[in-house]
Amino acid sequence: MLGLVAAVTLQAETYKAVFDCSSDRADYIKSRMWLVSKTKTKEMFEKRGDRTDFVITLHGGCVPMVSREYKDIVDDEDVASIGVAQKLLTDLVKKQGVKVIACAMSLDVNGIEQEEVLPFVTISPNSFVDTIKLQNKGYALMTFK
Repeated sequence: MLGLVAAVTLQAETYKAVFDCSSDRADYIKSRMWLVSKTKTKEMFEKRGDRTDFVITLHGGCVPMVSREYKDIVDDEDVASIGVAQKLLTDLVKKQGVKVIACAMSLDVNGIEQEEVLPFVTISPNSFVDTIKLQNKGYALMTFK
C-alpha cells in the first residue's frame, strides 16, 4: 500500500497559473472569478492527486473589486456584480489558497486608498512586474481583458 501512495505522490503535479485581470466590465469580472473558482476545485485537479498554485493579479478597472468601499467607486449598475466578484475572490483566498496581488498605481488611479483594500490582498508597486516574475517561474498566463 505504501508503494502505491508513493507512486501516486511521485506522479502528482503542481499546476501554476497567474490570472491577470485588467477588465473594467463588472459582469465579465464576476464571470471570470466564478470560472477561476470552478477551475481550482478538487474535481479539476485534486481528485487526480495534483495540486494548484494560483495567483490573481489585478490592475486597471479590475481593482475596485478589492476595495471595501467598492459601492462608492463603481457605477450603480455594477455594484451587484462587483459584490459577487468580491465574494468569489474572498472564497478563492480563504477556501482555496489563491493569492491576490493588486497594483498600487491602479488603486491610486481608481481613487482607492490602501487602507480600504481587503486584508488578504498584497499591494504591489506595479503588478506587471509581479506577472512577469510569475511567468518566469513557470506560471501559465491567463488574461481577463
